[in-house]
Amino acid sequence: MALTGGAWQWSASKNSRLNMVSALDPHSGDIVNPSGQHGDENFLLVGMDSRAGANANIGAGDAEDAGGARSDTVMLVNIPASRERVVAVSFPRDLAITPIQCEAWNPETGKYGPIYDEKTGTMGPRLVYTETKLNSAFSFGGPKCLVKVIQKLSGLSINRFIAIDFVGFARMVEALGGVEVCSTTPLRDYELGTVLEHAGRQVIDGPTALNYVRARQVTTESNGDYGRIKRQQLFLSSLLRSMISTDTLFNLSRLNNVVNMFIGNSYVDNVKTKDLVELGRSLQHMAAGHVTFVTVPTGITDQNGDEPPRTSDMKALFTAIIDDDPLPLENDHNAQRLGNTPSTPPTTTKKAPQAGLTNEIQHQQVTTTSPKEVTVQVSNSTGQAGLATTATDQLKRNGFNVMAPDDYPSSLLATTVFFSPGNEQAAATVAAVFGQSKIERVTGIGQLVQVVLGQDFSAVRAPLPSGSTVSVQISRNSSSPPTKLPEDLTVTNAADTTCE
Repeated sequence: MALTGGAWQWSASKNSRLNMVSALDPHSGDIVNPSGQHGDENFLLVGMDSRAGANANIGAGDAEDAGGARSDTVMLVNIPASRERVVAVSFPRDLAITPIQCEAWNPETGKYGPIYDEKTGTMGPRLVYTETKLNSAFSFGGPKCLVKVIQKLSGLSINRFIAIDFVGFARMVEALGGVEVCSTTPLRDYELGTVLEHAGRQVIDGPTALNYVRARQVTTESNGDYGRIKRQQLFLSSLLRSMISTDTLFNLSRLNNVVNMFIGNSYVDNVKTKDLVELGRSLQHMAAGHVTFVTVPTGITDQNGDEPPRTSDMKALFTAIIDDDPLPLENDHNAQRLGNTPSTPPTTTKKAPQAGLTNEIQHQQVTTTSPKEVTVQVSNSTGQAGLATTATDQLKRNGFNVMAPDDYPSSLLATTVFFSPGNEQAAATVAAVFGQSKIERVTGIGQLVQVVLGQDFSAVRAPLPSGSTVSVQISRNSSSPPTKLPEDLTVTNAADTTCE
């Protein structure tokens, strides 16, 4: 719903005070299945560890303790086009990354480019390399670099960016009148001191909330950053319930207080107050059971303190998010509505997709790649002996990598090309040599392109030159099973109000 009248004037006045920064890379080649993400909102939320200015006055330490700015908290929030759920993925700050080159960023000015070194009287380099920990991406290359790394890890198309510092976070909590948390024990941290004096359910103010989500060395926890991530997820669940249940997003007076506290202490890209209000309205009727917090699965910490991502499990997680597959604990049980709206009968969990349902078709322009970059397996559904072997031999002569042909268990009228998300170019390259414009997206076959020969098959054509643009119709097989997720995935559901 568009804002009008006084609400529009209020929104415009706030937008003029937002700290805009260049962060997004919508044309990145790391984005998986862009057409499949059409209409999704993907926010990259960053809690900045900056000790400059007022941040030094709330127990964060000063610039001499830690200069510059780091990403203390990184969370990627996916809201699908259907607006039927929210998924927030937490990335550990010490997640191991491959160092990449980024444009240097000055957190004091919010500008990119060479930074003047007062000690040497010289300008630094325009391009810098990150280190091997995730939080170095923001420190060296700012929002652009962090977006680049997260898109490479996730494949999600990040189209909104928000970074807020310690002071902005604390002030936002204050503007809300505090946020309720619950702890089974008092909370004490070796570095920050006493965070919660007492156990139990309690409403905490801004400075206390900041320490609650920052504490990494809690005396009663032995899991370091993961205990902190769990607390952050529980805190944000409570904050979300509080903001929407009190109509904060829909009451200009309340929203004014929150935004005033937030504006001066944040960086944003492609975010305006109008967008946030409209997004809040679209989520007003969502059940808490459909808001899920997940942590990126990682392996054993190495000798440098880096936490390597479990690549295949991480890929499965983001494939499930892109495909809108169900996630653990996502449910309608006890799922009170987030908004302060009249109660309605609880919705029921959707049935699993059944075979024979109509496929979702998307039209897309795709660039072909070199056959030597593509691996193909041909299956024969026609009953005509030797057809798959002949087609495989022709593909091999044309430079494709091939796997042993086989027979398909059922008969298809039309030759069909199957591929998994992220492998569109390879699928389009193969489809062109079979004279097909339709390709079907499924899960679980990785980088392989599978061709099932149907009754219409006649011959294998010569491949198009690499870099050719072809028009394809991509259909998603609605009968394909959901992505298999790791059993030890760490999940927090926003409907869970138990004390931890």
